[in-house]
Amino acid sequence: MQRRGGLQSTIAELAGRIVRREPAQAGQSAPAKWDGRAEAPLSRAILDRLSNSVGVEPQLATRRDWLTAASLAIRDQVMERWHASQRESQLGGGKEVCYLSLEFLIGRLLRDSAGNLGLTEQLQASLTELGAGDLVSLADLEADPALGNGGLGRLAACYMESMASVGVTAYGYGIRYDHGLFRQLIEDGRQIEEPETWLSGGNPWEIERRDTVFAIGFGGAADKDSPGHWQPTEIVEAVAFDFPVVGWRGWRVNSLRLWCARAVKPLRLDQFNGGDHIGAQYDQAWATSINKVLYPSDATPSGQELRLRQEYFFAAASMQDLLARHLARFADVRSLADKVAIQLNDTHPAIAVAELMRLLMDVHGLAEAEAWAITRGAVSYTNHTLLPEALESWPVHLMQALLPRHMQIIYALDRLILAELPKPPGAETEMAGRVSLIDRHGDWRVRMGNLAFAGSHNVNGVSQLHTDLMKVSVFRDLDRLYPGRIVNKTNGVTPRRWLHGVNPGLTMLVREAIGDAVLDDLGQIERLRPFAEDAGFRGKFAAIKHANKARLAALVKDRLGIAVDPNAMFDVQIKRIHEYKRQLLNLLQTVAHYRAMKDNPSAAWMPRVKIFAGKAAPSYHAAKQCIHLINDVAATINADPALRGLLKVVFIPNYNVSLAETIVPAADLSEQISTAGMEASGTGNMKLALNGALTIGTLDGANVEISERVGERDIIIFGRTAAEVAALRQKGHDPRGNIERSAALKGALDAIGSGLFSGGDRDRYRGLVEGFHQHDWFMVTTDFDAYAAAQGDVDARWADKDGWQKSAIRNTAGVGWFSSDRAVREYAAGIWNIPGF
Repeated sequence: MQRRGGLQSTIAELAGRIVRREPAQAGQSAPAKWDGRAEAPLSRAILDRLSNSVGVEPQLATRRDWLTAASLAIRDQVMERWHASQRESQLGGGKEVCYLSLEFLIGRLLRDSAGNLGLTEQLQASLTELGAGDLVSLADLEADPALGNGGLGRLAACYMESMASVGVTAYGYGIRYDHGLFRQLIEDGRQIEEPETWLSGGNPWEIERRDTVFAIGFGGAADKDSPGHWQPTEIVEAVAFDFPVVGWRGWRVNSLRLWCARAVKPLRLDQFNGGDHIGAQYDQAWATSINKVLYPSDATPSGQELRLRQEYFFAAASMQDLLARHLARFADVRSLADKVAIQLNDTHPAIAVAELMRLLMDVHGLAEAEAWAITRGAVSYTNHTLLPEALESWPVHLMQALLPRHMQIIYALDRLILAELPKPPGAETEMAGRVSLIDRHGDWRVRMGNLAFAGSHNVNGVSQLHTDLMKVSVFRDLDRLYPGRIVNKTNGVTPRRWLHGVNPGLTMLVREAIGDAVLDDLGQIERLRPFAEDAGFRGKFAAIKHANKARLAALVKDRLGIAVDPNAMFDVQIKRIHEYKRQLLNLLQTVAHYRAMKDNPSAAWMPRVKIFAGKAAPSYHAAKQCIHLINDVAATINADPALRGLLKVVFIPNYNVSLAETIVPAADLSEQISTAGMEASGTGNMKLALNGALTIGTLDGANVEISERVGERDIIIFGRTAAEVAALRQKGHDPRGNIERSAALKGALDAIGSGLFSGGDRDRYRGLVEGFHQHDWFMVTTDFDAYAAAQGDVDARWADKDGWQKSAIRNTAGVGWFSSDRAVREYAAGIWNIPGF
C-alpha cells in the first residue's frame, strides 16, 4: 500500500473534499434524491436532526450527513432511557459498579444501539423512505473508536454492555484518546504506524459534561511532618465526556465516562501577544499529550512518565467523580464499600488504590486503618497476564517526582502488608521481599500488580486455568498471605454484537429452530445441538456461512487486490501480534505445507485461505518482523501458479472491531495456538466458535473450558500442556534437536533463511531463523510436529463436508455459556456483592 505524497496532491485532495462536501473515498457518493415524504416518526426525527443539528437540506445532504442525522435520531431514542436510568441510580439506594479500564474497544455504535433498542428494521425503513441508502453501507462510514488494542479493551466493552443488559448500574471510566491506538498501514510488507483520526469527523454519540471537571495534580512535594498536605506544582483539568451504553431491549442505559485533559490556562495571552505564539500554548500541549494516544512508547524516560501520567490522570479523576456521586447519594463516605464496587481491569488503574487512600485520609479525614478497610472493601482487581514482565512496575524515583504523596502512602501500605506476614518473620524473609509493594533489587520499583492485589478484596483470573496458574506463579506468595482472595471469573462475549449483530442470518436460523428465548438467554442455544443431524438445517447453516465468506472475500479483494475462493477453508488467526500467541508457528506450518504442495502438485490438496490480522506494538521488533514475514510469504505463495489457487495467504491491515465483525462470521477454522500457560483466557476463541468455526488450539486459557463444553470430537487440540511447558523450561529443552528431527520444520526454516520469500535477501530473517536454533522460549519448535499433524486432521475433516458442518453446528450450540451476561452475573454475585444476583 503506497501513501500519497507531495504538497500539491494533498492540496488537490483537500480542495476536492471542500467542493464535493464528500470524503474522497470510493463508494461514498450522495444518495438518491428525497421525494419530500416522511411518514414514519423515525423518518421525521432524522429529517429534524439533519436540518437543525447537521444544518443541511435533504437535497444537499451527503451520506455522512445522513449518518450523523440518523445517529443523533437514534441517540434521542436513547436519551429518555438514559435519563431514567440515571434517576433510578441517583434516587435509589442500590449498589453501582465503577469499571476502570485504560481500554474500551466499543466499536461502531449506530447499528449496535439501534439493535439493542429494537429499532433496526424501523431505521432501515426510514433510511429507504428518505433515499439515504441502506443501513449497512451507511453504518460502515461510522468511525471505529480507537480506544483499545485487543482483548482487554473488547472485554471491557462487552462487560459494559452486559451490565446494562442484566440490570447492573455501572459507570465505565477511561480516557478519551484523540488518536487511540495507531492506524496500521502495510508498505513493502512492513507495518507503518499513523495516527488514527477517529474524531476528525466529530462524534455524535458523546456528550461533553462541562460541569464535571476535576483538578489533577502532578509533582511538587508532600510535607514529611504533615503528609496530608501535598502541594502539586502542576495542575491539569479532567473533563468528562459521556457515551451511552445501551443494554439489550433498552431496559437500562449506563454511562461510559471518558476523561479529556486540558490546561488550567490553555493560552497565555500576554506571551502570545508578545510574539511567542507556540510557547504561549505550551501548557495546553503538555496537558493534552495525556490523551493523545493509547500506550505511548515507554522506551524512553519521557515515555514512561507520560504513561504514568495517563494512568494517574484517569484513575484520579474517576476516584474523585465516584466519591462525589456517592456523597450526593448517601452523604457518608464510610458507606462507600457498601454502595460502590470499583473494578480494576488489569494493573493500569492500580494507582487508584493509593489515590482512594489519599482522598479518604487527606480530604475526608479518615484514619489510615479505616481508609484501608474501606478501600479493600470497595476495590477488586482483574488480572490478565501470567507474564511477570507484563505486571507493571514504575521506578520509585519517577513515582516520587510525579506523585510524592502517593509514594508516601505506598510505603505506609507496604508496612501494613509486611506486618501481616506470619510470625516469627525469620523464615519469611524471602516471602517478604516478594509480597512487598517495592522491588528493592537494583533500581527500586513500585509493583503495581502487588498494589492492586493487596488493595482488593478479590482478585480474579479470567479462565479457570489462568486462575489456577496465578496461585502458583505470579501471585503465589500473595495467595499464601491472603488465602481465598483469588477467584475465577471466566470471560464472556456479548451475543448482541458477536452473534445478532455480526451474523443476522445465523441468528434468524437459530430463532427459527429453537425460538426467540435465545435472544434473552444465550444459554438456550444448547438446544441447537440436535439440529446438527438435520440435513436441511445443515444446508441452511452452510449457505449462511458461505454468504459471510463471500462478503469477506469481497473485502479482501477490495483492500488487497487478492482474489480468494469462498469455497476454500477460511483459516483465521486474528489477534495482537505477539511471540506467545505464535503467529510464527502458524506461518512455519504454512511454509512447510507450501513446500509439500510444490513437491507434489498433483495431490488432492484441500483448498485453504490463511487469514492473518493484528497489530504489533511499535517498539516490538520481533512482532513487526513477524508481520513482514507473513506478507513476504503471502506475496510468494499467492503469485505461484503451480498451486492452482489452492493455497492463499492474506494479511488484512488495521485490525479493529469493525474488521473483526466481518472476519468472525466467515471463519471456518479458529487458530488459538498460544504457548500453553501463557494466554490468560481469550475472547476471540469464543466469538469464532459461537459463529460456527472449529478451534485448533492448545490447552491454554479458555480453550480448556471451550473443549469441555463443545466436546473433544469437535475441537482439535494439540501440543504440550501448561505443566509440560513449565517442566521443559525448568529442565531445558533442545530447539536445535527439534529442528533436526523434523524434516518439515527444518525445510521451512531453511526456505526462509535462503531468501526464498525475501527476494534472495538472506539477511532479512537471519536473526529469526538463528533464534529458533538457539533459544525457543515459546515452544514453537517443540510443538511444530504436533501442530502439523493437527492441521492434517483439519484437512481430513474438511474433506467430509457433512461431518464438518455437524461439528460447526455443535460448536455454535456448545458455547452459549461463554456469554458476558453470565460472566457479569457471576461478578455481581461473587465479587461486587450486589443484592439480587
